[in-house]
Amino acid sequence: MFHPVITDVEGLEISAEERALFKEFRPYGFILFQRNCDNPDQVKKLTDQMKEIIGNPDAPILIDQEGGRVARLKPPHWPNYPAAGAYSKLYDDNPELAAAAVQVHARLIASDLLNVGVNVDCFPVADIFYEGADKVIGDRAYGDYAEKVTRLARAAAEGMIAGGVTPVIKHIPGHGRADVDSHKSLPRVDTALDELKKTDFIPFRKLNDFPCAMTAHVIYSAIDSEKCATVSRKIIGDIIRGEIAFRGVLFSDDLSMKALNKAPEQNALDALEAGCDLALHCNGNLEARHAVLKATIDKKLEAENRLDYFFKKKRISSEIDHDQLYDWLSGVMKGYE
Repeated sequence: MFHPVITDVEGLEISAEERALFKEFRPYGFILFQRNCDNPDQVKKLTDQMKEIIGNPDAPILIDQEGGRVARLKPPHWPNYPAAGAYSKLYDDNPELAAAAVQVHARLIASDLLNVGVNVDCFPVADIFYEGADKVIGDRAYGDYAEKVTRLARAAAEGMIAGGVTPVIKHIPGHGRADVDSHKSLPRVDTALDELKKTDFIPFRKLNDFPCAMTAHVIYSAIDSEKCATVSRKIIGDIIRGEIAFRGVLFSDDLSMKALNKAPEQNALDALEAGCDLALHCNGNLEARHAVLKATIDKKLEAENRLDYFFKKKRISSEIDHDQLYDWLSGVMKGYE
């Protein structure tokens, strides 16, 4: 039986202690960070080992590879890609070209990821940029209004799927208004529900046909004044599954972030109880990983059929000329980065 948990490892390879832990308490999948990625051969060996240890060749192996300042795979072994904000500038001049460029951007990243055994990218960001909000989103957003964000985020997700990698739309139902960085503290958004429905929720509602999304550690006081989206049954039930009508796999954001003030194992239980399908636990030590996996030992994969549909479904990727496409993208984006 798999635990409804996505976890990580400390270094460039899996330690004997980590191997023993994952053999005993099998996580549903893993996530990689920059500390895990030195070169393509090493990363491919690591992802192969992850799948072998838990006995699942289809296990989701996640990464945050957006472009710009959020990229775990970096030069010299992997190319730099522009941040979403660069495509927002291009969109103002040429919407069609911007959408095409974003799709190529995603297709190239998908190729990079598949080559090293990564099959899920926590990308694209569908949050709206708001002037004066915390910069944690900033240039990771595709624009400052819903239509632009929706069009470019859809192009990104489609490019990822065309490349054989599953995209995770984030941060549902909207992180753009957050006044603080949820890695450091708990954001609170006091915007009226009717206004949220006309703005922040729109990209997620229009992208609700994609397979995966990730929650926002944000309190929306008009919906639930005490609990952030990740651990709020009301927000997940009434807004994410109701108003937005998202039917895919719902990941929590990282349960060790400072926005949540309980121990990661309790945060995991709270997120799963609220309606998340998978609890994402990152950057903990071995003891913390053990605690999260042990705490969820009795938590069945409530959405097992949904998970199987998305993660056991073979995605076909057509061949591309990576260098040629990258040169085209670099030419298009010159002057916009």
